[in-house]
This record gives sequence, C-alpha cells and structure tokens, in this order.
Amino acid sequence: MTSQNGLVCFTNCFLPQEDGSLIEKDLWIDERRGAILDAQRTFFLMKERPAKIIDLGGNILSPGLIDIQINGAYGFDFSVFDGDDDVYKTSLQDVAERIVETGVTSFVPTLITQERSLYPKILRLLRPFATPTSATVLGWHAEGPFIDMAKRGAHAPSFLVTAPEGIKSFEELYGAENLADSEDWLMSNGADNGVRIITAAPEVTGVMSTVGELTKRGVIFSIGHSIATSDIATSAVQHGARLITHLFNAMPQLHHRDPSIIGLLGASPHLYSPFSPITSKALYSGGPMSPVALTPTRFDSKTIIKSPVGSEAFDEVETPPQTPMFKALSGKGASLKKTQSIAGFSLDSTSEFVRPFYEMIVDGIHSHPNSVRLAYSAYPEGCILITDAMKILDPNLRDGVHEWRDGKRFVKEGDKLYLEGTDTLAGSVVTLDKCVRNFARFTGCTLAEAIKCATYNPAKCLGIEKKKGTLRPGADADLVVFDSQGVVQSTWVKGKQVWSRN
Repeated sequence: MTSQNGLVCFTNCFLPQEDGSLIEKDLWIDERRGAILDAQRTFFLMKERPAKIIDLGGNILSPGLIDIQINGAYGFDFSVFDGDDDVYKTSLQDVAERIVETGVTSFVPTLITQERSLYPKILRLLRPFATPTSATVLGWHAEGPFIDMAKRGAHAPSFLVTAPEGIKSFEELYGAENLADSEDWLMSNGADNGVRIITAAPEVTGVMSTVGELTKRGVIFSIGHSIATSDIATSAVQHGARLITHLFNAMPQLHHRDPSIIGLLGASPHLYSPFSPITSKALYSGGPMSPVALTPTRFDSKTIIKSPVGSEAFDEVETPPQTPMFKALSGKGASLKKTQSIAGFSLDSTSEFVRPFYEMIVDGIHSHPNSVRLAYSAYPEGCILITDAMKILDPNLRDGVHEWRDGKRFVKEGDKLYLEGTDTLAGSVVTLDKCVRNFARFTGCTLAEAIKCATYNPAKCLGIEKKKGTLRPGADADLVVFDSQGVVQSTWVKGKQVWSRN
C-alpha cells in the first residue's frame, strides 16, 4: 500500500557504495515516482518525513542487480522465434517478471548466432520495456555472427559471417533501423532501437572498421569469440571497444609473450599503442600470413577439429597460445614506431588507453576460482558479473534431464549442464545472486565489492549509472535486500516490492 505522502524510509540497513564500501545509513525513496531521494534536501524542501518506515533488521539494501548477458530463463530461449510475436513478447515478459526472485532488476537479453533472416524479426521484439512488477529489459546483446570460427563455442558454423563492407555488413544483417544512433538512450535510458551490445571478433575481415562507428552510435562493442592478438585487441579498444565477453572463455590462453585479449586487463595506460611492426596489409589483407588465412575465419570445414554442441562460452576448437601463430609476421630487426596503421586506422600514441570492462561467469565451472581472483586482482574496476544463462535457468528447477532445442536434451546437476549422453558442458544455469556470493568467496573481497560488480560496474559500462545500478538521488528505486550471506530477501522495482522470500 502506498504511503500517505509517497515517502518511504528504509532504516537499520547497510548501503553498498560505488567505491565498494558499505555504510550504515537510511535510504529515502518516493514510491510514487519510483525514485531514490536525497533525504536531507527532501526534508528541507518538502518539510515532511516519510509516512512509511521499513526496518530492514541490519540487512544490506543494494541497487538491483544487472545481467548484461543472459540467453534465456524459465524455459524461454531468447534466440528461438516461432513466428508468433505475441508468444515471444509474453514469454519475454514472463522471464522479466520471474527473474526478480534472483535480485535482477535489469537485464540485456542475448541473442546467439542465428540464420540471418531471423535477426530483424527478433531484434524488433527486444526493445526496452518494463511492467510495474518486472525487471527492466534494457535492449539486446547480439553475440555473433561476426565471430571467429576457431572460437565459436556452440554458435552454428554455417551462420558465421565476415563483414566485407564494414558497418554496411552489420546494418544489412541486424537491420539498419536497429543500429540507428542511440543518443536518446544515453540521455534518457530509453532509445527506441534497443541495441546495447554487440560481441564480435575484431580480427574477422571487416569487423575492426565497424568499432568506431558502432561506438559513435552508442553501441557497446565487446571483444569475444576471438583469437585476436594483443596488438589487434589493443587496436580494437583504442577505437572504442568497451567490453570483453565472458573473459577466459572462447579466447586464446594467456601467453607471456602475447597475452592476447586477456592481457588487456594488465595493459598500461602509458603504452598508448602496440608498437608492433605488423602492418595493416599483413594483418587484414587476407594474405598468406594474415590471421584470416591462419585461422578458420574463412569457414573452411576442413579446419574444424570437433563439433560438439556446447556452451557458447566454451571453446569447441582447441588452439595454442597466440605467439607461435603470429611469429612469422614480426620479421627480424623491425623498428618500433610511434604511430601504427592497423585495419586502416592510425593509432595516435598520445591518446590515453582505457582498459575495457570484462565479463565473468562466476559459477566455479566456466572459470576456475583462481582465474577469477587473478582477473579481479588485475583490474577490479572493470569486473562485471554475468550469468550467460540458458533457458533452463530457474532456481526452483530440479536436477535431471530437460529439453533444449533441435531435439537435444540437457542433464542438469546443480549449476552444471551437460548434453545428454556426453560430458560436454552446455552452458550456465547459475543465477546472478549466486555469482555474487561465489565471487566474494573466490576472491576474498567483501560482499559490497562483489555487489558492485553486478550493479554499478555493468551500469557504468552501459552508460546508465545515473539511473540504474546505483543509490544516487534521482536513480530508479530498483532495490534488493540481501542478508549478511548475500541471499536475496526481497526485490523492489521502482519503489514497489515485487518479490519477497517470506
């Protein structure tokens, strides 16, 4: 029931801060506007105290969790469309209304590689929306099809493509209307086109040239399912790439001479460009020594080593560390240059290098706890927790055999998913609140620091930290109450309680 004056005070609680600390403080909200208030300013301007006071008994009052990569949940797969718009919308809304039990109040539905004709049909259905009782759908994340064959995971090989015409290739596949300039989103958290994130491999023909243009349009370019060298990955970041898709998974192993994509976490801001003698012609012409020729990017079926259907976060093809693959490109006695041209771009050595955000699936399966701690120690400010969950995600779902797609079935054992009859891991079913708890345990960080990786960091990556993922005055009153162990007790959307454990 709404309070008499709309003012609500949460008291006897601890509030996670944007710096990862935890403070004991009351929080005021206006439940009519669904917004967080500046308590002192509100009191002096309105000369009123909250008509409703909620004692949280010493629990943590957090911003709502944000999942920027989730493939489905509660039996619905965001990548499956049977031609009925109403059925798709109803299923998506059902996920949005049920997922609040995991503390998620905003999410980005992720579409894995599909047959190209499906993109315009599905993407127009994934525009931002929310109901009074649901998590907010923030738009869409397209994971593929501009990814590398060698690191395709469960993405269908026959649907992978290159971008010979750069941004035009992207517009033709996703639909130009879906890649329209999204200034409205950046200003008001409500752009019409719905695009938020595109995961692509910068070494794939034509992809590097799209990074800057996508960034100008407000799209987060995420490096993923890629065999990019350190030089290529660095170039992508310098041209606007802002995120790494599920770190450690579907990318080369860490190698001390060429740490590839993972090495971006340790990149020094004082190294403004990769002073490599590799030229744009050698890297991107498709010549005999280019990554295009050295990898399965051209989709030669003979290069596929094995083809089990598994998680899109896992490697289907084992590849060695990067250095030996590109050793022949470097030459001997090459001189270092302060400006380098890669993929037709000139890298300015005076521009500051900003490390990208990076996603991690913290289920204890996709990445070893030691790897999680290593990444977080290297760059805590960039860490974003995701589920990368499949449609089978449901905290109430029993273990056993469950239907997937194309006549295949899952075997669920706790947070592990296997394809029936194999030992092939087939994705994630971990919930984001459990990722938060696991993360605190794996890294030794505080619960507040773990919460930051599922709230403020993803919001900042998307550029929506004034409205989501924060407890700033004026932000949406999307809130989660955690107990001291990180277990969700209740979830609030726009100032209204939408789920409670009790």
